[in-house]
Amino acid sequence: MPSNAPQSSVLLHRINPSPAPAAAAAMTATMCHDYPKRTPLTCPVPEAAVLYHTYAVGPNQCCSAVVQRIDAPVSNVWSFVRRFDNPQAYKHFVKSCHVLAGGGDVGTLREIHVVSGLPAANSTERLEILDDERHVISFSVVGGDHRLANYRSVTTIHPAGDGQEGSVVVESYVVDVPPGNTKEETCVFVDTIVRCNLQSLSQISQNLSGNIKDDDHNNKPFSP
Repeated sequence: MPSNAPQSSVLLHRINPSPAPAAAAAMTATMCHDYPKRTPLTCPVPEAAVLYHTYAVGPNQCCSAVVQRIDAPVSNVWSFVRRFDNPQAYKHFVKSCHVLAGGGDVGTLREIHVVSGLPAANSTERLEILDDERHVISFSVVGGDHRLANYRSVTTIHPAGDGQEGSVVVESYVVDVPPGNTKEETCVFVDTIVRCNLQSLSQISQNLSGNIKDDDHNNKPFSP
């Protein structure tokens, strides 16, 4: 995994954890206004999953989605994604994670610290959805020292559905556009982070599947 941070003009602006009063008011208005809902999905997913990836996007927000095909069963992929207390298992930009409150159910709060080179130091995040049956997890950013205000992410995992074994992971998000940046710049930056995370998830999930297959093969009784 390369250690260089993604290139984007988002990185060129200093972190401003305390926005000016006008900016704070705009953020509050964005959160409270009932904006029309839309989905950033451009690929087919189960109809029930579309609702999870549908957001009310304000005029100063952007949303996007990243899709990753993984040659591993849903159960293997989900075993990593569902661990709200251990995002660094596949998110290489996360240096550490500490649970602040909760036991892993909805409402649990965590604080993550990110690696150097990113326009952030730490982030406080709340678990919004954890559905082991439908393989859905969602979290929102509720505090911290970073530029991605009002960030909310949803990740769903589905069988590949093309007659082959494997999974499809869809991670979407909505976030405020930081002052001094455009919607396109913000999406390019966040998409890059999410894509790196999902590529890492693909690798460790496939490694797990390979180890399980090797164990099954080694445990087969010998037949002369």
